[in-house]
This record gives sequence, C-alpha cells and structure tokens, in this order.
Amino acid sequence: MPAKPRPTTRLDARKMPGQKRSVATVESILEAAARILETEGFGAYSTNAVAARAGVSIGSLYQYFPGKDSIIRALINRNAEAFLADLQFVEPDLPPVAALELMLQVAVRHQLQRPGLARLLDLEEMRLPKDDAYQATVGESMRLFRGCLAATGWVRPAQMEVASDDLAAIVKGLVDAAGQRGETDEAGLFARVRQAVFGYLGRAGGAPAGTPSDKISRQPRTRP
Repeated sequence: MPAKPRPTTRLDARKMPGQKRSVATVESILEAAARILETEGFGAYSTNAVAARAGVSIGSLYQYFPGKDSIIRALINRNAEAFLADLQFVEPDLPPVAALELMLQVAVRHQLQRPGLARLLDLEEMRLPKDDAYQATVGESMRLFRGCLAATGWVRPAQMEVASDDLAAIVKGLVDAAGQRGETDEAGLFARVRQAVFGYLGRAGGAPAGTPSDKISRQPRTRP
C-alpha cells in the first residue's frame, strides 16, 4: 500500500530576517534541517529536531517558520537560488556551444554536490505548492538557458519554448535518476547528459563528450 501523503501546512515564512544575527539564525535552521533530511530522512525530521540541531529554541524557530513544511519550502527555494547563481557564473563571452556544455555541467554538479538532500527536495518539490519567489528563480534560470540555446542558432525561435522545456526535462530526468542511484561519477553523468541534449538537437559539435574544455572544467560557485 502506498504511503499516505503527508499533509501540507502554512508555507510562508513568518518574517524575513533583517539583521545579520537574524540571517545567521535562519541559515542555521535551514542547514540543520538539511543535515537531518540527508542523514536521517523524514522519519527524524521535526521542528523540535531542527531547533535542537541548530542550537536555537523552538520559539526562535517559530519566529521565522510556522512549521516544518515551510522550512522545506525555504530549502527548495535556497536550492533553486544556488543553481541560478551557478548558471549566472557562465561567462557571456564564451562560445555558445561551450556555454551550453558548461550549463549542463552545472546541472550535473548541482545534483551530485549533496545527492541525498537533492533527492528528498525533488520529491518535496512535487508535493508542495510553488511560491512566487521559486517561480521567479526558476523562470530566470530558464531565461538564461533559452538565451544560451538561441545563441547556438540550433533552435528556431518558434520552437524555443517547447525545445527548452523538453531539454530541461531531459536533463532533470537524467540527473535525478543518477542521484536516486547514488551515482558520484560527475564526468560520466555529464557525458550522458551532453549526449542526450546534443542528440535531441541533432548536433555533435563542441568538445568531445566527457572531455570539457578548460573553461568548462572550471569550478562554478557552489554552497559549502
């Protein structure tokens, strides 16, 4: 019998941190939640457990988050923002094909950086409603991706929306499946993702699969 879906609770944060101390408290709460989820799973996840791991009182936690779902929503948003930040690291003066390859490598590295947490957030992303901040972040990521595709000249403008959505789904499907299998071979996964994307586009240009150029090999910004 399938597991009964967990009910959702209020997701919007009670207040936004302003002072440095408040920002640090919120970050401690989020990181504590992330570590519980990736090491112990949902069975050990509760607001009390998060507060204890973060070293704050439960009252302090509730000042910012009304419940554990709101913390997960914030983690999903943080994850999306980190991915966008890495995409923004792609230099605009790179040749279009190299820029596209680098974006694919960013997607692979982002999934494999904390694969256990990424798998759980992928599941929760489907369950929880998406807020405006998340939608804006994902929209900007797609805008950058579509701009990169347009620069290659491989996709007609009239086909851009469908093609970019297809390719995003292909990349997400491959990296999510690799994460679920516990893969750690970044170069191997990048080669498969690249092959799938370039195959969809009907192209074999750019650097040979699995051997990114020097610029592509440079590490994008990532969270600790």
